[in-house]
Formats: sequence, structure tokens, C-alpha cells
Amino acid sequence: MNQTLETSTRKVILSMLKTQGPLSVQDMAKQLGITEMAVRRHIHSMEKDDLLEAKLVRQAMGRPTNVYTLAPQADELFPKKYSQLTLDLLDELLEDEGQDKIERLFEGRQGKLEARYQSRMQAKSLEERVAELAHIQNENGYMVDWSAQGDDAYIFNEHNCPIAKVANTFQQACQCELALFRNLLDAQVERTECLAKGANKCVYIIRKNK
Repeated sequence: MNQTLETSTRKVILSMLKTQGPLSVQDMAKQLGITEMAVRRHIHSMEKDDLLEAKLVRQAMGRPTNVYTLAPQADELFPKKYSQLTLDLLDELLEDEGQDKIERLFEGRQGKLEARYQSRMQAKSLEERVAELAHIQNENGYMVDWSAQGDDAYIFNEHNCPIAKVANTFQQACQCELALFRNLLDAQVERTECLAKGANKCVYIIRKNK
């Protein structure tokens, strides 16, 4: 079975479980028109990825059988409109409360992120802090790489922005990220390229404080 078909069948199984609820291997094989062995191969793969949960169910006749449901982690694979909801709420807030309220909202978020991550920066050199910040941002989906540029200077690239739709409309998101980096790194940080302004990535130049 080629990779495209493997991926397609996996998606169909996930969709079936999402829309129909618990299903056995036999149920899935019948609907998909493939063998139970093929279904079990997909099931095994998705169990390894923590996408499915199995439950042993007794039947009126015959041996108990496993039925499968989606694990909570699988919910992230289905379309979400979080960014649009966030934009709608921010637009309402802007209309009702004005620009100052938006500024305070993003500054509050920045403060919470600083409090959350500050302990991870303690007792580290600047290079170690840059590495830790990259780890933090990768945990949050920013697809970071970085490199040293001479003594106490670094280039920090973010190839993805999980909040791009929000940042495109509300530049406060980008301003607060820049301030967050400066405070966490205790360093000079300059942004030279920005995804929200049409660049292919966000680029930060980091230098040791003089």
C-alpha cells in the first residue's frame, strides 16, 4: 500500500470515529472495504501516536471485542476556528473599550508569559538563554532555528507563527513578543524581518547588553 493511500485511509478512520463514535475493527473494515488485518495495521500505528483508545466490550455471542474511540489528543487533528474567534473577540473589545484596552490585554499576556518562563532562564549564559528560548518557542509551534554570529551575538529565526492571523491585525502581538524576548534574554533584541509584515520568517538579532 503506497504512502498516499496509507495516509488517506488513516484520515478516513479518524473521521469515521469522530462522526460515528466507537467502532470495532470489523465495523471499520466493512465500511472501508479493506481487510481487518489492514485496519489493525492502521489502528496499531494510531495507538502508538496516542490518537486512539480501546475498550473491551462483551457481546451477546462470541468473545469480547475491542472497540475504538478517539483519544483527547486526536481532537487537535480536526479543523478549528480559534484564530477567527480570537479576532472576533478582539474586534468586539476594540469597538467597546478602545485601543488602550487592547494594549493592556497584550501587555498582560506578555507579563504572564514572562512569569511562566523566567525560572527557565536562571543561572544561564546568554547563549544558554537563547537555546532555552528556542526550546520554549518550538514547544509552542514557532519552528525556530538559531546560530551564533561572533561573540555574544545570535540570529534567531521563527519560520512559523501560530498566532499569525491575530498578529496580522493586531501589531501589539509582535511588539509584546519583542519585549518578552528582551526581558527573558536580558539582552538587546532587534527584529529585522516579520511574518506579519509579509516576510518569510521572523528574524531577530540578539546581542549582549553593553
